[in-house]
Formats: sequence, structure tokens, C-alpha cells
Amino acid sequence: MSKFDTTPITKRTLFSWIINRFRGPQLMLLGVIIVSLFFRVYPLEMQRKIINEAINLKEIDLLFLYCGLYMAAVLVAGLLKYFINSYQAIIGQKILIEMRQELYNHILRLPLQFFHRTQTGTIISALTAELNAIGMFLGGALAIPVTSFLTFLAFAGYMIYLNPFLGLISMTVYPFELVVVPLLQKRYNAINRTRVTVTRAMANLVNEASSGIHEVQANAGFDLEKTRLDRLVERLYIIMRRLSILKYGIKFSNNLFQSLGPFLLFLIGGYLAINGQFTIGALVAFLSAYEKVYDPWKEIIEYYQDYQDAEVRYRQIMEAFDLEPEYLLAAPDRKPLTLKGHIEARNVGYTIDNTTRLLDEVTFDLTPGSHMALIGFSGSGKSTLSLLIGQLYSHTQGVLSVDNIEINEMTKLDIAKNISFVSQHPFIFTGTVRDNLLYSCSALQRSGVLDELPDSPDLINMIANVGLAEDVIRWGLRTVIPPRQAYPLVDKFLRMRDIVSSELRRQFSHVVEFYDANLFLEYSTLGINLTFSSYPGSPHVEGLIGNEPFRAFIKDNALLPWLLELGRSIAKTTITLLADFQNDEFFFQGSPMEPDQLDSYIALVKKADSKGIEQLKDQDQDRFLALALLFTPGQHKIYTISRADKDRIVAMRQKFLQNVLGIDLEQCRNGVLQRTIYDMAQMAPERHAIFFTPFCASQYLYSHSLLDNIIFGTVIEKDVVQSTLAPLALQLFKDQGLLDEVFEIGLDFHVGSKGDKLSGGQKQKIAIATALLKNAPILILDEATASLDNNSQARIQQYINTQLRKTTTVIAVMHRLDMIAGYDHILVMKAGKVVESGGYTELMKERGILYELVNNS
Repeated sequence: MSKFDTTPITKRTLFSWIINRFRGPQLMLLGVIIVSLFFRVYPLEMQRKIINEAINLKEIDLLFLYCGLYMAAVLVAGLLKYFINSYQAIIGQKILIEMRQELYNHILRLPLQFFHRTQTGTIISALTAELNAIGMFLGGALAIPVTSFLTFLAFAGYMIYLNPFLGLISMTVYPFELVVVPLLQKRYNAINRTRVTVTRAMANLVNEASSGIHEVQANAGFDLEKTRLDRLVERLYIIMRRLSILKYGIKFSNNLFQSLGPFLLFLIGGYLAINGQFTIGALVAFLSAYEKVYDPWKEIIEYYQDYQDAEVRYRQIMEAFDLEPEYLLAAPDRKPLTLKGHIEARNVGYTIDNTTRLLDEVTFDLTPGSHMALIGFSGSGKSTLSLLIGQLYSHTQGVLSVDNIEINEMTKLDIAKNISFVSQHPFIFTGTVRDNLLYSCSALQRSGVLDELPDSPDLINMIANVGLAEDVIRWGLRTVIPPRQAYPLVDKFLRMRDIVSSELRRQFSHVVEFYDANLFLEYSTLGINLTFSSYPGSPHVEGLIGNEPFRAFIKDNALLPWLLELGRSIAKTTITLLADFQNDEFFFQGSPMEPDQLDSYIALVKKADSKGIEQLKDQDQDRFLALALLFTPGQHKIYTISRADKDRIVAMRQKFLQNVLGIDLEQCRNGVLQRTIYDMAQMAPERHAIFFTPFCASQYLYSHSLLDNIIFGTVIEKDVVQSTLAPLALQLFKDQGLLDEVFEIGLDFHVGSKGDKLSGGQKQKIAIATALLKNAPILILDEATASLDNNSQARIQQYINTQLRKTTTVIAVMHRLDMIAGYDHILVMKAGKVVESGGYTELMKERGILYELVNNS
């Protein structure tokens, strides 16, 4: 292992990444650069020969030859330049990947106190935008200076070759630029460091406001947050203004020095040419060489500026994270420990910042398999002690050990293998329920500690133990199951539909509008009422309007004029009643029109009134048609249609199903279509009939959720249905032998960003199940059931008391004192100290602090 690899990432220099990473590709790139120099200088020599020999001697053959060589050299030089630029970018991205991976891994292992004092925005900004800028520099950190310097020397040498005196005179301007530009750049760097700091502060502020958006909106803190951001924006403006002045001052200096060269060249070179001491061809080649010699010089100056900027960014990033992890990830000479769970604390203390003592002389001895409850007053140090045992904090005094091994001497894998920790506010990762349940086990498997992950029966058993079964059923009911997964289970799902329809129809009739081909559906759109089908994108109508068979049907049956007029009437009524409420989405719930569509429909209605609706362009007519097809009578109270119109739609529905889709409703009811529609959809998706999935009692709706399929109707009150159906469905799934399959579907439910689709109680149940699945010998619960209802808490506590007794050492920070009687040991804390310790019965007999807490709770 090289010195580079053993040096902490925050101690490495910027150039150490260039020197120690991808040496082979960089050497190859250097070789290509050297070869390219010849093809960059050669065209200049061809220019001289074209003028002095081919044109001056009037030799056509030489003209063609030299021009061909000139063009070939230009082409090869261009291709080599393209390769150099692309390859150096690839090298830079590879170095950036390694740098980002190592830095992220380093950050994750830093102590918790670092994350408490460091804003998330700082970490995000450093790992993304700031490192990206460094990666761009690293790609050319070797190629650009070497290419530019060698190219500069090559062109300068060629100029001296053409005329030593004139060549040396032309080079005199560059030493002056080497003095001026670094002075300006030094000032630029100092201000740029401030810019990075202010930019990070802005990122932190935006991240904090986004994370606390509930508080911002609940307290109308918009002006307060805007004021905080305005200060930073104004400060950044001042900094950027100063940076711009310096940046363009540097550019001005470069341009001035660049213009001095041609001035000297024309003055002296012209004089020599007039006196016959310099040929015209040589003068043209010299002019071209001088023009080109500035390009590599400019690249060197820009490289110097980029290097200074990258160095500033790099150092600020590394200084921000220049902190060593407290613990090794794994021991280099042994496997992770297997512990029994004997926990001992002797005079344990914890002090932060060498000033504030949170724990003082905590002592207890817990045998393997024993259960201990930590209780006490608010701020007494209960959670802090649990964090010390879990190695999330490091105690500063005394001895804290497991199986006589100091916790601070264990590696992270030792702790992860032997201790499960559940906090009061567990973090849920973006992904599925299954991903989160298996997180701890997956981490151990990836580290080589665990051979196999828990299988599905283990997951299902655990979610039942923690009271998560009904939640998983609800998630499964809300899922649109992929066709290939649903197809083998369709018959059983339809059997459940039959049970709901026949036995529970009356129970749900007030909250569900069941599909019936002979009835108008008040809570379905007119588009769905007409087709009595599900179609891609339904209930939205963009795809339906563009479906040619549907368009032909409504046109041939004289429905199109009626629908267009209906759409215009809905638009007019909405404009009349809601024009003054455009910013209030609540009122627009009664109309199929969206608030942001109001202005465009006002213009469209005026156009229709002046021209006539039949004279409108197709795209304008489609907008009226969309309003009509989206109209849902039971929801959109802003307009009404007559009973006769509803009956007409039902009659047209029968005709549509038979004539367009070729479906006989009697056959549909008898289950004839159940297998054929799915099979046809797999084989011929381009056929128009496959666009529609009819609401047949025997047809599974693959584009709908499992709940929609079982209910087979439109849910009017979702909360009522889901709360009522979940426990009912649990029993039905058991009876139909579908429980495991639906659990599997529910486990694949996506929890949203940071679990925002879950309640606090659901998050805690998932966290507890995750910890229990790891089957570690020690379980720490830091008020892990605080968000659960009493029944759920009692259920989990019963599981702990019965299933984990004598097998798992449990330490629980408790807030419900009526649940601590079953614990072997009680630790009562106050102001960071243990004030009582012993068994429940023993402490209650003493009538001390525990007795007072229990009787006053």
C-alpha cells in the first residue's frame, strides 16, 4: 500500500491525486501531447514554403503538395487535440469518482457531534458542486500545463529559427505578464475563499428552510426566511462584483500584453522586410507563429487561475471535514466479535466540550439476557446513556464494557453485529418497505458479517409480531401490481371481489360507487362513463381524445357537438363563478378546470363566441372536449346534466362496448374475457381494443390498484374504506390463501422521500422490526414506541417480555411507567446521575423516586 493510500484523505494535497492516480493513462496522454507538437508547428513551415517556393516560383505541383501537407497536418493536429481534451476529461472524472467516494465514506464515519454542528447544506455542496469544479481541473492538471508549455516553446523556437532577433524581441513582453497576473490572482483568491463560505451558508439556509417547511408555512415565516436569504444574496453580490472587477482586470492585462507583441512585430518586422532582410513568406509564417504562441501562453495563465481556484476549493473542503473517525470500521487481524450481552458500567461519565457534564458516575451491571428500563426526569441523561452503550457517543470517564471488552475499543462492525439500536425518531430511507426492513441485515451482509438475508417468511412473521400486518395490507391494497405479478393471482383476487360485492356491498354502499354497466356512474368522469373502461392515463383524457376509434365513435353517433357544447358551458359557468377565486384551489374542486387554465379558457370562450365552436381549430375544440370528458357530476357541482343526458350516455356505452371493442356484456359478466384481454395486451398492444380495459365483473383491471380491483368501483371516501377494509381484507386474504402474496406486494410499497408516506407510528414499527430481524444479542430502545398507540405498545412490549427473555439483553428508555414492571432492573436517573437502581418490586417498596414517579404519572 502506497503512502498516498495510507494518508487520511483530508491530509492529501490536490496534486497528490494527479501524481498517484492513473499514471499509465497520464503517461500515454503525455506521449500523445509530444507527438501533437510536430503537427501544430508543421503547418507554419508549410505557409512559408507555399509563399516563398510554390507561389513565388509559380509551381502548381508544389502548391498542391504543400497545401495538401498543410491540411493533413491541421487535421491530424485537430484530431489529436480532440483526443487529448476528451481523454483528460475522462481521467479527471475517474479521479473525481475516487475522491468523492473516499470523502463520502470518510464523512459517514465521523462522530455524531460533527453532524450536529455541521449543516447538511455544507456536506451536500462540498460533495457535489464544489468537487465537480475540482474534477474539471484535475482532468487537465497534467495535460494542459505540459501541452501549453511545450507548445509555447515550439512556436517560440520556430520564431527564433525564422529570425533570432525578432523572435527574442517578441518574447520580451511575457516576463512582465508573469509579474502582474499573479499579483491580481492572489487578491482574487482571497475574495474567492469568502465566496465559497457565503455560498455554503446559502446552501445551508435553503436546506434548513426546506427541511423545516412545515414550521415555515405554519408560522408564515416567509418574510423572515426571505430576509435571512436577502442578507446572504446581497453579500454574495458584493463579493461577485469585486471578483468580476479582478477577473476582467486580469483579462485586460492579458489583452494588453497580447497587443504589444504585434505592435513590435509590425514595427521591427516591417522595417526588416522593407530593407530586404526578411522574406514575405517568413514574415507571414512569423505572424502566424506569433498569433499561435499566445494561445498556449493564454492557456498557461488560465491554468494558473483555475489551479488557484481549485486549490482554494479543495483546501476548504478538506478543512471542513478534517476530523478523524473515532473508531475503526473493522479490526485488521480478526473477525467481528460475537458477544453474549453482559453490559457493565463503572463510574461512567460523559462531558462535551470539556465544560458540560451530561453523565456522572453511572454504574450498573446487566447480565446476558436481562432487561433494564431507563427512566427518569426530562434531561436526566437516559438517551445519552443509551447512545454511549450503542457507541454513537464516546464516554469520557469510567469504564463501559460488553463481555469485559471496552465499548470504545470495539470496531464499528463489532457494534453493528451485536447491538441493535432503535431511536425515538427513526430515519426511514427512500425506497421500499422491504429495503428498510432489511437495511441492517443488508449492511452486515455487504460487510461479510452475515451470510444470508432474512427470507420472506421471516419478514412476514416479524411484521406480524410488531403489529405492522394491517399497515402492509393497506400498502398492498394501494399498489398497482405489475401485470406479470398479478396474472397468476387474478382468480383469487376476483373471488375476493365477489365476496365484497355479494356479502359487503351494503356495508360499503355509502362510501363506494360500484361499477354497474346499466347505471350512470356519478363519481366517474364522462369519459369513463362513455367507455365503461379503464384506459392509459385515466381518468385524464389526453390519450382518450387522441384515440382514433373513440373519436370516430363520438363523431358517428352525433356525440361530438353535444360534448363540445357541454365543455363550453362548463367553461362559461366556471369563468362566471370562479374568476375572482383563481388563486384558491378549494373552489376549483367543483369544476374540471384547473385554476391555472382559467385565463386561457377565457380567451377560448371569447373566440368560440365570435367564430362559432364548429369553426375552431381541432386543438381548440379538444380543450372543450377535455372539459366535458373530465366532468364528474358527483364531484363537479358547478354544472349539472339532465337525467335524459345520463340515460343517453349509458345507451351509448352499450353501443361502444359492442361496436368498438367487440364485447358482449353477458359474456363479460360470465368471465369469458378474463384471460383473453391480458394475453392480447401482451401480444398486440398496438390494437385499439387493447387501449381499453372494460369494467367487467370478471375482468381484473391491471392499471388499477388492488383496492380498486377488490372494491370494483369508485371509492368516494378513501379514509373510511381503507380503515374499514384493511382488517377485513386481512381475514379475506387468509381465507383465500393470498396473505403471503399480498404481504409481498405490500413490502414493495415505496415509502417516499425519507418515508414521508408513512406515519410516525409506522416508522417506529419498521425500525423495531428492522432491529429485531438482525437478531443481535443486545437491543437498545430509546423511547422506540413513543409514537404508537397503547395497543401497539403493549403488543411490542409483550413480544419483548416473552420472545426476548433470557436470549437478548434489552435496555429500554421508557416514558410509560405502567410498562416497566416486567423489567428485571430499573435505573432511575436525574440530572445525569443514577438516583435509584434495582428491581421494580424492590424500588416500589422503598417508596423513593420511582414510587413518586409511578403514582404521579
